[in-house]
Amino acid sequence: MAPRAETRPEARRRAKSTGRLAICALLGLFGAEPALALYPKKGDSDPHAGVRDARRRVIQGIDVSRWQDDIDWQKVKDAGTRFAFIKATEGGDHLDPMFRKNWAGAKAAGVPRGAYHFVYWCRPAKDQIRWFKRHIPRDPDALPPVLDVEWNGESAKCGKKIPRDKALAKIREMLKGLQEHTGKKPIIYTDITFHEDVLEGEFNDHPYWLRSTAAPLHHRYERKQWEFWQFTTTGRVPGITGDVDRNAFFGSEHEFAAWRDGRYDIGARKWRGGEPKVATTPKPPATPAGLRTPKAAGGTPLKFLPPGRIPRAASRDVATTGSLASRDD
Repeated sequence: MAPRAETRPEARRRAKSTGRLAICALLGLFGAEPALALYPKKGDSDPHAGVRDARRRVIQGIDVSRWQDDIDWQKVKDAGTRFAFIKATEGGDHLDPMFRKNWAGAKAAGVPRGAYHFVYWCRPAKDQIRWFKRHIPRDPDALPPVLDVEWNGESAKCGKKIPRDKALAKIREMLKGLQEHTGKKPIIYTDITFHEDVLEGEFNDHPYWLRSTAAPLHHRYERKQWEFWQFTTTGRVPGITGDVDRNAFFGSEHEFAAWRDGRYDIGARKWRGGEPKVATTPKPPATPAGLRTPKAAGGTPLKFLPPGRIPRAASRDVATTGSLASRDD
């Protein structure tokens, strides 16, 4: 995710992209990109082997802002994108100029989407709450909102870190404001440095969206679980010109659908009303081995006639018929 003051070095990315795409193609031939089977239309201009586990995840999505310019959301959808987080607001006075267009475009294409607010540490929490409440829609079908917490190191006016206790107090206030506004438990997005400085051991019932583009998350974070993983900032997705962040969801199709419906709290890992039971087909009663044909014949159960009159065995009267003949008693 990019704060307002950040600029994207487009020329540098273009210069590297051709060579990197060639390398990526070669790596794919040798199995370095297992997610190609799941998302064959997507790629990465600078893939890293350290995040291969994220690429294997069944449910993947993107996050976007003004830096992706105009997006063809139908192509994004057709590439298999399962979700999108879209930058809405920053601080107490900035609205991403592409937010409304992206919000409407994703919905029209059928891409589940959620909005995110980028925290500006030099602005009071109440100002930021008032600002995002003004601009983040309360759409019932939207994904839960995201609170993006990173140090504002790129900002010329707000580059200093604030004390941990003050940062936690602001986060707590803004999480509450987002949940009151949308009715949904917010997701916390963060990076390695901010998590280490502020978030370790905090807000553990909230879903966490963690950034690591070169190593498994457990190598970078002191956390037992994660819900979303931003595994590259150099992704390539049809419908988007240039690089885009790609992300993976931790769980299964069932868990993703239940989270969207509000039946599963992915942060607390709790089901509302208890985990649904999966129906199973009862096994047929066991048949004694002696009543089955040999395995070579298929193991079919043998059928026996009920007790009754047993016919007399046939005898051969070769002299009269030259064949088998049945005789009554």
